[in-house]
Amino acid sequence: MARIAGVNLPKEKRIEAGLTAVYGVGRNLAKKILEEANVDRDIKVQDLSEAQVTKIRDLFLKLTVEGDLRRKIAMDIKHMQEIGSYKGFRHKKGLPVRGQHTKYNCRTRKGKKKTVANKKVVTK
Repeated sequence: MARIAGVNLPKEKRIEAGLTAVYGVGRNLAKKILEEANVDRDIKVQDLSEAQVTKIRDLFLKLTVEGDLRRKIAMDIKHMQEIGSYKGFRHKKGLPVRGQHTKYNCRTRKGKKKTVANKKVVTK
């Protein structure tokens, strides 16, 4: 079983898809890492040799992934809130940050609908 950056990679997947289990690594970054390490993208995680896993681990040491990346993002959000920026205010209120409309959408951010009393719409 390959363990990279503190994450056990799923052994039945191809290595290109398996590397995306690490927080902060997507398909493009996984392809670049595998090209640098000279590892075939189509090989399964369970079929990797120990030397290949070591090469991949060494390349991951240069990257900010997993806990470090989560901590950096949390600190960036906290900084925005402390300086009173618009984005920080939106984060604090639990609203969408990147300019989305909020009249009907953004239920992921706002949560379940809450009905407000005395707001009945009268139709003519």
